Amino acid sequence: MERTIYQRLKEWKERPGRKPLMLFGARQVGKTYILREFGEREFENMVYISCDRRDGVAALFERDRDVQRIVLGLSAWTNRRIVPGKTLLFLDEVQDAPEVIASLKYFCEDMPELHVVVAGSLLGVNNLQKASFPVGKVDMLHLYPLTFEEFLAAMGREPLLELLRGGDHSLVEALQGEYVELLRQYYFVGGMPEAVSVFSAHRDVVSVRRIQQNILDAYVADIAKHAGRDTQRVRMVWQSVPSQLAKENKKFIYGVVKKGGRAKEFEVALQWLVDAGLVLRVPRVRVPQLPLRAYEDLSAFKLYVLDVGLLGAMAGATPQQMLVGEKVFSEFAGSFTENYVLQQLVSLVDLPVFYYSKDNSRQEIDFLVPLGAEVIPLEVKAGENVHSQSLRAFVEEHRGRSVGKGLRFSLLGYREQEWMENIPLYAIRCSMKERMRAALGVVR
Repeated sequence: MERTIYQRLKEWKERPGRKPLMLFGARQVGKTYILREFGEREFENMVYISCDRRDGVAALFERDRDVQRIVLGLSAWTNRRIVPGKTLLFLDEVQDAPEVIASLKYFCEDMPELHVVVAGSLLGVNNLQKASFPVGKVDMLHLYPLTFEEFLAAMGREPLLELLRGGDHSLVEALQGEYVELLRQYYFVGGMPEAVSVFSAHRDVVSVRRIQQNILDAYVADIAKHAGRDTQRVRMVWQSVPSQLAKENKKFIYGVVKKGGRAKEFEVALQWLVDAGLVLRVPRVRVPQLPLRAYEDLSAFKLYVLDVGLLGAMAGATPQQMLVGEKVFSEFAGSFTENYVLQQLVSLVDLPVFYYSKDNSRQEIDFLVPLGAEVIPLEVKAGENVHSQSLRAFVEEHRGRSVGKGLRFSLLGYREQEWMENIPLYAIRCSMKERMRAALGVVR
């Protein structure tokens, strides 16, 4: 299964001044798979060690930070030669081994010629108690579930993907029925690699939903393992996300988690889920000006699930509801579509996402992103009604003061007006990549 991040791994390998690489992401998004593929394809040999099987391996890192001794011990432990420049040393599940994380500083300083990668969730990293994080001594990448582009490739529809990337709008629109059908399937399957693999091979919706439920059960088990005394609150916040998104106004409300709930009671639990990568937090900005982070309203935000397929499983949406007809795009207050759009946006490196709502007014813009010297307002339209009164009023009020032309994502084809451009939902990532390339000169 090809992943976009693979090219960035190759760039890391060849980069002068390369540091040990930490690959983060929620469980089951494919971190181990992609790093194993990378090691097997790009190096003469790979040494793989899972740090959750601690035994004698842990002692190698606990004794001291002599990397020569550590490498010799790992070589003996695995019965594999570790040769700088030829070997990829892959340490997996490092969230369970704080001493391994701390040792990366010394690999960076004392053996920079050795390619070292580690993978794990942010759970343990954000709660290091026995060791310090190697600030400034590591490179970091984040892996998300498969994007719709990656889903097309996994489904064997590379020609459709290349057509999207080519930018021939009339030809793309001629095949809109194909794209919409695949988009509907993506809403159901999502981007978790195991679910995509099974659906691609067998089109077995029952197995897909079982895989999704197993992943959700594993997340709940992780909460019990790592959240400690906050376990119950974390579960309550996690279970509330579908109902939060079912509201017309999707702003996160603590009172939905628990009647009378307050931020003081649940903010730690919520941050735990963000750190674990299970939810995506979109903060509100009060003023649509750059830098957006400076105008963030810390008390208001939206919360989405890391994967649209998992959201469907959490909400109990049946395969028939998701795969038959057009209602999937607009039902559940359009939440599947908003979650899908955000999932594509966050996969783009260096593209922070916010939303805007006006005080004492119903005007709201689904998402805002900074692009070059402009703030770009994004509106998501899941149903057939694509009237964009809020977007138009927003653009007309703020354009010329760092706000650029609006973008509307819908099931309609490519359309352009003086104040807004419509982009088909299935072309979001391709379109945003081109805009990033034009504004920044680079896109990853």
